[in-house]
Amino acid sequence: MASNAPVGKPTDMSAPHLPKVAGIDSAVPGPPHTTAPLPGVPAAASPSDAALPPGALIQDRLASWVSDLTTLHELTERLIRTSSLDEALREVLGAGAALVGARRGMAVLEPADGLGPAATIGLGLAHSDLGTIETVPRGTSSYGRLLDGLPEPGHPERVPDPIAIRDVRTEEGLDPRHREVAARLGYAASYALPLATEDAGGLGAAVWLYDEPAEPNDRQRHLIGLYGRFATEHLARLLQVERARVQVSTITEELLPSRLPRVPGVQLAARHHTGPRGGGDWYDALPLPEGALGLAVGSVSGTGPSALAAMGRLRASLRAYAVMEGEDPVAVLSDLELLLRLTEPARSATALFAYAEPARRRIVLAGAGHAPPLVVGERRTEFVETSLSAPLGMLSCWEAPSVELSPAPGETVLLYTDGLLRRTGDAMDRAFARLHAAAASVPKADRSDPGAVADHVLRTLLPEGLGTAVDGEDVVLLAARFE
Repeated sequence: MASNAPVGKPTDMSAPHLPKVAGIDSAVPGPPHTTAPLPGVPAAASPSDAALPPGALIQDRLASWVSDLTTLHELTERLIRTSSLDEALREVLGAGAALVGARRGMAVLEPADGLGPAATIGLGLAHSDLGTIETVPRGTSSYGRLLDGLPEPGHPERVPDPIAIRDVRTEEGLDPRHREVAARLGYAASYALPLATEDAGGLGAAVWLYDEPAEPNDRQRHLIGLYGRFATEHLARLLQVERARVQVSTITEELLPSRLPRVPGVQLAARHHTGPRGGGDWYDALPLPEGALGLAVGSVSGTGPSALAAMGRLRASLRAYAVMEGEDPVAVLSDLELLLRLTEPARSATALFAYAEPARRRIVLAGAGHAPPLVVGERRTEFVETSLSAPLGMLSCWEAPSVELSPAPGETVLLYTDGLLRRTGDAMDRAFARLHAAAASVPKADRSDPGAVADHVLRTLLPEGLGTAVDGEDVVLLAARFE
């Protein structure tokens, strides 16, 4: 049988041909799992590949590739579970430290497009340590040079290469301040990786610090490069979400009252948090003739820009109706129902409007599919009994009787949206019970301040904070304390 080998060139049988396993590049160097020593430093003795039988060599390399792939899989699985930029940057630092064999590091988020946000996160470094590192002239530090060279999306040729400083004491071209900071913080080498890809552009840089002179070996560079590309794409997605959230929050704040009015006989405080999807929850407080005050909270169905626009139109309309006929909350909501049915036929909304006369400590209110207010005082903590009613836009004609109440001096009336209840993750009956318990536990020293009352309720009801929402709904809490 004729040989396929070229004439005059004997077939090399001294080394086996390594097969390419699916998803694994057999050209990747072998996996030493410790930091590569510097030239002149003897390496630990290890069996030579040449001494291994061909089959054992293949199995050893396949095992090492599988081990590396398993490690990358586990690290990327942990990364994709992060839901905020801060959390993701901390995960990147920890994973990178494990991959390059370092103990400390820092990550700087500084998108090349200049639109922010910017952040600096440390691993094993105190806040003062980060400040000390930032005193190194930007153009001479490894991460600073990477940040200055970050490309915008669509410029793959401009993605900078990682920068390794093997020994701060002997590295040429380092600024004296760089050596001084390294000596003060006790690190001797560093490895800086750009957080940049062709599609995402440049987002920032990460640098890991070694306690002794060292640098990552080829295998470690390859693995951190793979992980860094994946991490950059994940950070880019989180960055888009964060920017969208900030834009939605800004628009929402512009649509809501810039400040609460000052009306004799009552103190006001409001707490509002926009969910990541941008809902249509809102509140309002407006002075009315003869020292009266109109208080309103509501929620528009849907999320995103359309819900925000509908919320703005609905709130503006309610203000107009309140000025014209605010002493009759039923008439105000009836007019709002007609407007919603004519202008927003595919949308529903809940609303509660209260006409308050602080001098008389008298409130008349009506609600449309909205949660009842909660009265908080020294002698009572109870929900206001309101009649059941469908949300606006759900019936051909809406009308429900109003309710009158007289808060005692020092009592606070809490108006809120159902997003506050849903954020708890409990069934509605249990959420109402938890809200009642939170309001009843307000310390006596805080009851004179409606803002303190609102903050205590939020902290008690949502101990993990608003950033760990079950479904990310808006939260509105409007507190009115009567003197």
